[in-house]
Amino acid sequence: MSHTARRIFASTAAFATVISLVACSSDSDSTSTEAPTTESATTLAPLPLATYTVRPGAHQIAVIDAEPSTDLQIQAQDGTVAAEGTTDEQGSYLARNLEVGLYKVVNADMSAASAEVVVYDATFIPDQSFYSDQELPAPGFGYLTTRDGTTLSINVMFPGKVEDGPYPTVVEYSGYAPSNPNDTTFGQLFTTLGYAYVAVNMRGTGCSGGSFGYFEESQSLDGYDAIEAIAAQPWVLDNEVGMVGISYPGISQLFVAATQPPSLAAITPLSVIDDSARSTLRPGGILNTGFAVKWTKERMDSAAVYGQGWSKEMADSGDTICADNQKLRLQNPDLISEINNNVFYAPEVGDPINPSMFVDKINVPVFLAGASQDEQTGGHFPAFIDKFTGTPHMYTTLVNGLHTESLGPAVFPRYAEFLSLYVAKKVPDLSAAYVIAMVLTPSIFKVATPIVQENRFAGMTFEEALEIFESEPSVRILFEEGAADGQTPGTPLNRWRADFSAWPIPEAQTLRYNLGDNGTLGTDVAQTSSTKYTADPSATPETFFGGEGSIWDANIQWNWVRNPEGTAAVFTTAALTTDTVIIGPGSADLWVSSEATDTDLEVTISEIRPDGSETYVQSGWLRASLRALNESTSTELRPVHDYFKSDMQLLTPNEPVLARVEMFPVAHPFRAGSKIRITIDTPGGNRGEWKFATLNAGEKVTIWHDAEHPSSIALSVVPNLDVPAGVAACGSLRGQPCRQK
Repeated sequence: MSHTARRIFASTAAFATVISLVACSSDSDSTSTEAPTTESATTLAPLPLATYTVRPGAHQIAVIDAEPSTDLQIQAQDGTVAAEGTTDEQGSYLARNLEVGLYKVVNADMSAASAEVVVYDATFIPDQSFYSDQELPAPGFGYLTTRDGTTLSINVMFPGKVEDGPYPTVVEYSGYAPSNPNDTTFGQLFTTLGYAYVAVNMRGTGCSGGSFGYFEESQSLDGYDAIEAIAAQPWVLDNEVGMVGISYPGISQLFVAATQPPSLAAITPLSVIDDSARSTLRPGGILNTGFAVKWTKERMDSAAVYGQGWSKEMADSGDTICADNQKLRLQNPDLISEINNNVFYAPEVGDPINPSMFVDKINVPVFLAGASQDEQTGGHFPAFIDKFTGTPHMYTTLVNGLHTESLGPAVFPRYAEFLSLYVAKKVPDLSAAYVIAMVLTPSIFKVATPIVQENRFAGMTFEEALEIFESEPSVRILFEEGAADGQTPGTPLNRWRADFSAWPIPEAQTLRYNLGDNGTLGTDVAQTSSTKYTADPSATPETFFGGEGSIWDANIQWNWVRNPEGTAAVFTTAALTTDTVIIGPGSADLWVSSEATDTDLEVTISEIRPDGSETYVQSGWLRASLRALNESTSTELRPVHDYFKSDMQLLTPNEPVLARVEMFPVAHPFRAGSKIRITIDTPGGNRGEWKFATLNAGEKVTIWHDAEHPSSIALSVVPNLDVPAGVAACGSLRGQPCRQK
């Protein structure tokens, strides 16, 4: 607890109402109704006690059940106004971003005032009895209470009868609809594995109370409270829980685990982001109007009053808590406006929602998995693997493919083993994993169920199994997912794998190719001229997914279109004489000029196979005016850009500048006989669901590659890997479209 918070809590009787963690209202006997005892306030007569409910929280104060259109002030102890606003049509108002301290809510017309309340910060943690005194459903739908009195809707599922417990327990926490009692599909996955499963809706979503803001502080603290309240239940094995979930509930695990709940055993974040703003929302500083903005708008709609249809059904059926919990929804911030108002990276806005800034605080075992060509979160997540410095055990699986690969049969066995060892604390048995694969694989990927590996720990003690698991390399790379021998093309199984001790791969070496004349790319190409193209965002479709069927189907038909002549700069190597495996990020170091004062760049790596077909590998993006590097963190293989407003440097028309484009991490084998191709064009057409708000308007862009301006690309190559012979069939690799010559 901070010194300031301790002083405030120790000096006032008002904290008695906070420590009870219930809303402070007009009928509270324990709160003084007298004015603050400061020199500025003692001359004022006490105002009548307000009849509305005031609920203090972490840097917040919520007002509910007031008259609509009431003008309010949030006054600090010295009488200064810390915030002011007007209650909405539901009679609610929420003041955010308050400093720790004593406050009261005052009607602007001085007709009434609340009792004093204490606004606290993340260092205030309730006594353990607050959690252990809560009795949660066993099993079924219900609510848990957080430290500021907000109730979160939960749904509890058991793998057997309650009397057969206690059970190893996992928690899913997100703003989707995990606690919807009529949709238990994901929960059945874990009950089949033998776990009790608890689904928790974030504040401001579903039947949960509060207001919704994207990963604001209160959501993280709620996650802490949820972990502790659930772990305290008598049906939880060892009174410890793990966290599970893919995408949104995967990302939420990073935020919750960073608060260090003492009863958290392990987390398993799947298909996540490492930086909300810079990796997914504005890759390269360019707004992703496809998935990122669309997803944000969907979250706003979902967090509206009864934005999730099932919550209205619950309220209509008599759930008064669910109905009351809608009262702060009109106080939700406009997230789209926040996006539009933050064109550049502002640390005060971006850092709190940037997992790479705080994953070092995570102190429990972590299982992390994701795909390089993820059409939603984007695949940039490996960039923060080396920042998990606080965890005792970190296991990472990287694979080519899409958003769902992290739950596919290639990843699932290791994932199930991890949960068994660190949450259930028993010898892994994958028999149930095969049952799950029989359901998940056909339903998600539309392909027959593949074989799950056999139980490799059979006959061992728990200690023996744990020792083997922990002795294995922490980073696993699954290559050529979709092209496994003997399987239907597109089946989510890898063809081969390689394991390493860390990320970035310690064995990696830098391979640099120079851009040359006539579209050549080589290690010793003479550089004497330049290549021009027209920046035309309409030259190709916005995305290479045409929308037919599901993007995760094994037999998906991609719409990956070649650039029309003159709309891209293309450079290709000669046929490789040896197998070349790239694993990691890359840097396209381009000398660029434009007729305009700015331009947006997309650099794409592809493989030209011996038969002339072309397979997509990876891309990177950059707005040229935001090319300034963070020199302290950039490396030869990974340029790092901050995208601060102060970094902006417009181009001088037709004057070349060096722009280093970060290529997103990827793992891909180029076999002898194939060629590596680099394509530079306007962003778009090279991601499953990403679209870009580009600046381009037909300007001529020049890529310089002469002696004075030696453009090149640096790739992370890992030598001496045993690459299976034979190029994977065109179109078989998941997330990697292939087009014929």
